[in-house]
Amino acid sequence: MTAAPDTSPHGERVALHNYSRRTRRIVLIAAAAIFAAWLLGTPGGLWGKADAVGYAICHRIPARSFHLHGHPLPLCARCTGIYMGVMAGAIVYGLSGRLRSGRLPPIRVLVVLGLFGLAIAADGINSYLSLFGFYSPVYEPNNTLRLITGMYAGLTMITIVLPVFNLSAWRRPDASAPLNGLKELVALCLIGAVMIAGVLLEVPVLLAAFALLSVVGVVLMFMLIGGILFLALTRREAAAVRRRNLIVPALAGLAFAFIVIGGIDMLRYALTSTWDGFTFIE
Repeated sequence: MTAAPDTSPHGERVALHNYSRRTRRIVLIAAAAIFAAWLLGTPGGLWGKADAVGYAICHRIPARSFHLHGHPLPLCARCTGIYMGVMAGAIVYGLSGRLRSGRLPPIRVLVVLGLFGLAIAADGINSYLSLFGFYSPVYEPNNTLRLITGMYAGLTMITIVLPVFNLSAWRRPDASAPLNGLKELVALCLIGAVMIAGVLLEVPVLLAAFALLSVVGVVLMFMLIGGILFLALTRREAAAVRRRNLIVPALAGLAFAFIVIGGIDMLRYALTSTWDGFTFIE
């Protein structure tokens, strides 16, 4: 696992920090085997696989989910919003060239993001307590609010996690933040609002697209976390100088994602014997 030296465009000697061929092979084979096992052990078809991802992290209660052709989406309304927000942020940051941002947003932006966190917590507590007869809800919980608070919590998640990943991965992450001011935050929130409206229109093709996008968001978040853990375990933090240096950590992160998703799938199925969402709450 010795790093091979290379020369930068400026003639400066830099370490590529590549993993050894043996390590690359082990990670590739392990990731392929884990993903194949998950594919074989989950319901068939694209929608079945999407349901299996949602099954690992979401209660999937039908009454708290949007439906497509009478079938609940893979994630409940709140989780759909969260992971749509994650993907919306990732796409926007990618298009704006900020996927390597290594700095958190300014304090004023963090304050607003913190308010988004408080909003989803308050709505979640009110929604949960409304299940009990002794509690009179402050307001009537509904899927629209779950979707909205989820969306802005998801934007918050990716805005915080992305710089953390970049600081862990890159030798020289960009000095910029994913969001550099309130105007950029407002623009991002407007994009989120358009996506929320797209879900609430309940047009089948839009619902299907947003549902699958949210499922990808689940995998992405676990992948980023797994990549950070892999870099720490292999002592390669802040080592990448080129995109290809992240191939092995990315594969390891993907393997981690499906280990977690598959492990929870197995446990939940063993306990419930069904791939459906929980039905004891209406």
